[in-house]
Amino acid sequence: VLGALGSYAAWNGWNWYQRSQSAQAAVLYDTLQKSVRANDLKATRETAGAILENFPRTAYAPLAALVSAKILFQAGDLKTARAQLQWVIDNAKSDEIRSIATLRLANVLLDDHEADAALKVLEVKPHPGFEALYQSQRGDILAAQNKRSEARAAYKAALEKAEPGAQRETLRFKLE
Repeated sequence: VLGALGSYAAWNGWNWYQRSQSAQAAVLYDTLQKSVRANDLKATRETAGAILENFPRTAYAPLAALVSAKILFQAGDLKTARAQLQWVIDNAKSDEIRSIATLRLANVLLDDHEADAALKVLEVKPHPGFEALYQSQRGDILAAQNKRSEARAAYKAALEKAEPGAQRETLRFKLE
């Protein structure tokens, strides 16, 4: 009976701790969103860093890193943006979030004139539903390298996997 009560207390204590961590991370994430809206790069960097350092296991940490990477990219700090995106790829629990971070990292690497590294990043298997986006991004990178035939093949593969809608039209345009 004491063992069962001890286990129950430990379980409730652990759940309380996780809720507390998530609540604190949520407050910081709200602060992060406000600093992004205010275009305050320093506050954005500090707040995202605080979330990643103090609450890395919460659902807010990868989201904060994605937001921070976007702002840093827009500010021209590609090195730190790359580090933030790599953190998401390495630490996010969600396959969807990792797939988004991988696509964004490939974009940052391409903008940083590292097309081969961008292609290497896209070699991982994406979460279902992201295959067309990965192939499209691969096509963009290959087109930037003037590898037209390989880019066309990537765009065709993307077109085969794309859902009907605007994405298909964009891919058709790229193919043409």
